[in-house]
Amino acid sequence: MIDPQPSGALPGDPPVASPAVPVPYVPAYGTASLADLPGSLLASLGLPADNTLALEPAPRVCLFLVDGLGAELLAAHPGTAPFLSAHLRGTLTAGFPSSTPISLATLGTGAPPGEHGMLGSQMAVPGEGRLFNCLRWTAPGLSIDPDVWQPAPTVYERMAAAGIEPVYVAPASFDGTGLTRAVYRGMRYRAAESPGERVESVRQALRETAFVTVYYGEVDRVGHFSGWGGGEWLEQLAVVDRMAERLAGALPPGAVLYVTADHGMINAGEKVDVDRRPDLREGVLMLGGEARARHVYTSPGAACAVLETWREALRGRAWVVSREEAVSSGWFGRRVRREWLGRVGDVVAVPYGECVIVASATEPVESSLIGYHGSLTPAEQNVPLVEIRR
Repeated sequence: MIDPQPSGALPGDPPVASPAVPVPYVPAYGTASLADLPGSLLASLGLPADNTLALEPAPRVCLFLVDGLGAELLAAHPGTAPFLSAHLRGTLTAGFPSSTPISLATLGTGAPPGEHGMLGSQMAVPGEGRLFNCLRWTAPGLSIDPDVWQPAPTVYERMAAAGIEPVYVAPASFDGTGLTRAVYRGMRYRAAESPGERVESVRQALRETAFVTVYYGEVDRVGHFSGWGGGEWLEQLAVVDRMAERLAGALPPGAVLYVTADHGMINAGEKVDVDRRPDLREGVLMLGGEARARHVYTSPGAACAVLETWREALRGRAWVVSREEAVSSGWFGRRVRREWLGRVGDVVAVPYGECVIVASATEPVESSLIGYHGSLTPAEQNVPLVEIRR
């Protein structure tokens, strides 16, 4: 790509080459994404569904979901996770934004974000002028009904209707939350805290039912606060590897264990602080999303000006597009339901490289982190799919 002559250039001066801009890594919806895993799992259990991933039949299935374990992160440390590395089946893409509540809804419904409506960690409630944080399930004013915000039937409800009682094993603190209700409807919750308790809970559950999901979140938590790849993060990766090996050992004959993640992670190298940039606050009513996938909601009539300002300010550091461009590019899937378009920012800003967009005054904790995710890069999109059969 060649830029026009810079200001002050003389006739005959050689043109200046601009830095190459990476292409957004659009999720592989319909072929190899997290949205394709639930249907394939249903099919493997003998239920009617599209087996896009061609999973083989199994009488019982355990899905081990490791928060934050991106495929590239795992590939960088095979010696720390030898068991997982030895049983890697392939790689899936998370979906956009590549973040926990979005991916949990994708796994829970078997649908891309544009179909289930979880389109960001913080989204506008259309027509109400307020932001909804769907990870914490909080918003100013009236509470948000999980069944209304995410009304799509879950794969767990489909299992239950077919006579399979799915079980979800996770910490007690998640039981009864709005997010759990929205994405895990139909599951029977079994609280378990330590890795050992979760393995034992899975062992017991697989004696009673044909499908169990077990969740582990410490890899993501440590990555956020300490960065991925450091000593504490590697300790957690080793815990996950041992946990996967123990879960495989707990499988009854003929059962299968799948291990995957909701997203990957990058370590921030540059922070653009919107709260210290008046130009980036001009015309902005609400700043949603998260540091690697921002929804920017604008004042009436200001969308075009905000789009141009943000594009110029983040040139070479982020993809900055209009709502219409983000939707038509397939970032959220083939389509976004009409009633949910207002949940998407008028402007969508998605950093690449090591850049993050923070808001130090309004989001002090999130702005202080080291590890982030949410964007359309391979490091954040690619998640492993590990398979172990007993």
